[in-house]
Parts: sequence; structure tokens; C-alpha cells
Amino acid sequence: MRSTRAPRNTRPSPPPTSAAWRTSISKTPTAASPPTAARRSNPRPLPASPATTPHGPSMIIRLSVAVALLVAILVPAPATAAPSATHPTATSSAKPALPKRPEEITFEPLAFEPPDAKTFRRTLPDGTVAYLAPSRELPLVTVSVTFRGGSSLDPADSPGLASMTARMIREGGTAKQKPTEFDEALDFLATEVGVSANETFTVATMNCLKSNLDESLALFVEMLRTPGFDEDRLATGKARVLEGLKQRNDDAASIIGREWKRLIYGPEHFEGAEPTATTVAAIDRGRLAAMHKRIIHPGNAIVAVSGDFDEPEMLAKLSKAFNGWERGELAPPPTPPTAKLAPGLYHVPKEIPQGKVLIGSRAITRDDPDAIPLVLLNEILGAGGFTSRLMQKVRSNEGLAYSVRSMLQPKVDYPGDFKAGFESKNATVALATKIVLDEIKGVRDELVTEDELDTAKKSVIETFPRQFESKPQMLRVFVNDEWTKRPADYWKTFRQKVAAVTREDLQRVAKKHLDPATMAILVVGDWDEIAKGDLQGRATMKEFFGGEVKHLPLRDPLTLEPIPADTSGK
Repeated sequence: MRSTRAPRNTRPSPPPTSAAWRTSISKTPTAASPPTAARRSNPRPLPASPATTPHGPSMIIRLSVAVALLVAILVPAPATAAPSATHPTATSSAKPALPKRPEEITFEPLAFEPPDAKTFRRTLPDGTVAYLAPSRELPLVTVSVTFRGGSSLDPADSPGLASMTARMIREGGTAKQKPTEFDEALDFLATEVGVSANETFTVATMNCLKSNLDESLALFVEMLRTPGFDEDRLATGKARVLEGLKQRNDDAASIIGREWKRLIYGPEHFEGAEPTATTVAAIDRGRLAAMHKRIIHPGNAIVAVSGDFDEPEMLAKLSKAFNGWERGELAPPPTPPTAKLAPGLYHVPKEIPQGKVLIGSRAITRDDPDAIPLVLLNEILGAGGFTSRLMQKVRSNEGLAYSVRSMLQPKVDYPGDFKAGFESKNATVALATKIVLDEIKGVRDELVTEDELDTAKKSVIETFPRQFESKPQMLRVFVNDEWTKRPADYWKTFRQKVAAVTREDLQRVAKKHLDPATMAILVVGDWDEIAKGDLQGRATMKEFFGGEVKHLPLRDPLTLEPIPADTSGK
């Protein structure tokens, strides 16, 4: 009898959004190394030892090896005559001497050419674009379908609808199968499927064994084409969301993230809108079906397949799976926000021992000509870990925060934001804020050093291959680039553009895009304690925007209505 485990809703990584174009990059995978000649010539393998016997033959072997290594270390080898000048040894000039300090180590230039998307791009008979990347490393196949549209398509009165639709496509069964039957069928095949939605995309992913590809693909497409939206599963999903809403004020990070988006994009824009108990309760099968019809169809999809398959066979399978599936209209791009950030000092009450702070403003679009210089400047300022100025000044020098960083998050269709953030004791929030603003002013007033720029460039250039480290990750880049119309030569010329940036470029973009006078400072915490400032008198909150603070309400987690001031933070 098959198991009836609780349904799994795997959460596939959505394609890189516009905020993620400065990528996390890692090594390109390589094939497994073949056995060495020594291993092949071993005439007789050691006998296996009993795994459960702690003092059996395996222990004797390990002790023997340990003793041999110890003897080799402690007993010096016999002295040998130095090689003559006329007969040098084979190793006398093979390797240079190891430098005395780590920073003196040099490496050969990185040899890597990004793959060309056109090599992997195909078109199905119905016009659907598919990217195929066969790989024989493991007998597995990964299929993902990226649909345009996510929370950007949520109706104004139903934030969170796209996310709930994605969840119920996976959890709500199909028109032919109840949820438990569908889950059992996937479990029997050892196949995982998941559907998730972010701001601009909805992504469905399937991972299966090569031997089960046909059955798994059939179930996957059945789920996408004819979801069941089971009433009981919908009720369970809504109850889960409500439980999550109740906890929205438990963590200062959740509060500051919510209020920051409201300041930057406005509460009416999908970036700043959040569900409430009322909007969640209003979600029904009819709304799910309407959102599904709008997003989930071949006319709004790009397919990506990687793994162990033959390309002609895969194209035939996909063509069959998409045959007869009506192509709807392409979903529209996200609507830009109309709200304008009002610079100033903002506070949300919360009785916590440490204040949480964000400092920033609207920034640039992904394709802005200043994007690459601004990425490098952000690396120097606060995104470069312990080499960044903010980490060195706020944490290492002053010990005011465990973590401090800056983030640049461009959007494709409208400007994103730049922000610096940290968490510090109430008494030191003002001092840490002053240091952050001083560092932002510093990159505007003076050129960064050559070493800082060189380190930032190396960080971006030398980690670049991680963008394409696996076939699924590579295809996600291609799919995102096609959806967002990134120039075809972008990755080919990316490193050259990074290398060409000068210190003067960084100062120019700092003056243009990072102006403390146009920024907002948002603080979540106990204002009475925070406002006093540093105990040594080095800084107080009165130094920022003339000391004028706009007190925002803490919002009820279920309604998002302001909580009366006398109970805020309780």
C-alpha cells in the first residue's frame, strides 16, 4: 500500500528577478575525475572490515597507517647529495617559492567564456520557447516552466492571490485526481514538483528520475493545465497564511521590511501591499481559477529542461505535452509605482533592546548605464563583507553592530532601491546611523582608493563563473534574460565593462544616486531610549533632519490598521 504522506510543496528557486542581476557566482561544474593509474594497478583491494566492530581489522589498519605517518613525520630522511649544476633534479625549477604573505600569492587570469543562450534555445511547434541543456552526469531530469506574472498581477483588493494560486496549483489536486491521489502518484515515482510566485514570475518545477520521465511529465502537465483547487486544501492553505499573518509583528525585521516598502513604493503598489485577514478570507476557487487562466498557459511561458535526455526525444515529449493547450495572452509587465519617497526620519514603536535601522532611497533600473559602477561602489561601501567600509567602521572599529551592510536592488521596469541596514543597542543607534551617513558622504566627497576599487572588481569578475555553475542555474539566467529583454551580448562584455570602471566613475555615480539629503532613515525600536543617543555624547537622533521625527504606527498584524499608541509595541 502506498504511503499517504502530507503533500509536499517544494519551493523552486524563481528565476533571478530584476533585484538579483548582480549574481551570486560559483565554480563551473566539472566531470568526475577518472581513477588514477595507481588505483587501477592495485592488484588486490583490502578486505572489508565489519562495520559494527570497533576493534576489528579496520581499526588495526587505521592504527598501522597512523603509526606509519607518525614515523614518517618524526624520523628525518637520510641526507642526500645536493644536485649538481650540470644535472639538476626534475623538481629543482618546477615550482616557484611560496610567497611569505597570502596577499603576495598570484594566480593565472581566469579563463572562462559564458555560454551562448542561442546554443540552447529551441522553439516548439506551438511557438513556445524551450531551453534544453542535456547532461549525462546523473540519471535525473529537471523541468521548469516560467510564466510571466506574479504578485504584480494581484488585484488591488486581493494582495497575495498569485502566491495562493501557485500554492493551490500544487496542493489542490487536479480535475481527475484528488490531492491525496496526486501526491501518492508523485511519491510512487519519487518525483518532486513545486509551484511558487514572486513579484514578477510564477515558476513550476519538476525533478524526476530519467526512467520515470514520461509518467512524471504527464502528471506535471496535468497539474498545470487542469488544477483541482480542492476546497479542503484551500481552507488549510488559508489557515496557514492567517497563522503567518498573526506573527508579522513578532520580529522587528518583518516590521521594518513592511514599512520600508510602504515608504519606498507606497501601500497601494504591489511592492508595498500585503494581505490581511479579510483579503485572505475572500480568496475562493473562482479567484484562483481566474488567476490561473491569466498566468498559466503556453502563450505566457518559457520552458527549461536539463538533465539526462536526448534532445530530439525531449522536444517530441514537450510538443506532445503542450499540444492542444490554448495559448492565452501574454501577461503585462509590472506597473511602476507612483509614490514618491519623502526624505526624513521615521520611527515605528517596538519595545526591543536593540533598534533596527534602514537608511536609503529609490535608486536605479537594472539597465541604467550607471548600474555597473554603482554595483562596484556598493561593494566597497557595504556589500563586500569584512572588506567593506561599513563593516570595518561600524563593527570592527566601533563594535556597534554584529552585522551591517548595504544593498542595491535595481528593478527591470522601474527604479529599485538602495539601502544600508544594521541593528544596534538603543543607546548606539544614533552613533551607528551617523557613521553610515558619514561613509555615504565620504564616497561622494573623495575618491575611493585604488586598492578598494581593485578588490571590488576582483570580487565581481573572479566570481563571475558561478552565474553558470550548473545547467539548471544557467538556464534560469537564459530564461530571465529572455523575459526581461537583456542585451544578447551582456554576459560576453560584462567583465570588460567592470574592468573599465574608474575611481572617478564611482564618485560620479555616488554624487548622482546616493544623496543623504534625499534618503529616509527608518528606525524600529524604543524611541525614548534611542533618541537619547550615545552615552558619551558622540551622537543623538536630533542630528538627522533637524531632529524632526515622523512616528509611524505599529500595525495590527491581521488588519494592518494602526494600533492605538498606548498599546503600540506591547
